[in-house]
Amino acid sequence: MSMFIRSKKLDIGCYVNARVILDHTKRKAVAEAEPERQALRYIIRNTSLPARTRAIAQLQLTQMHPYTRPTGIRNRCTMGGRSRGVLRDFKMSRFMFRMHALAGNIPGVKKASW
Repeated sequence: MSMFIRSKKLDIGCYVNARVILDHTKRKAVAEAEPERQALRYIIRNTSLPARTRAIAQLQLTQMHPYTRPTGIRNRCTMGGRSRGVLRDFKMSRFMFRMHALAGNIPGVKKASW
């Protein structure tokens, strides 16, 4: 549980609120536990192994901390921390994207006119 303690200094360069901190913590936990999760999933799916070994691996996988599940990660805006209406290509919420695009801060993006 010690790896889930939040540090005072975050290595992210965006607006910080409690949800952003929690999301950052989850992302770090998922990245650290991913090799172990992949190994356990491989053991579970390998039908040539004994059933007992596969059952033990399945039990270990279910007992891992919930923060290590990749489905718990949600896309968040890197500017404002908003979780809804986030454009994947730019990692920004639709509102922040519009503000930065109109200001000319995003290269290659301009307002459409026809």
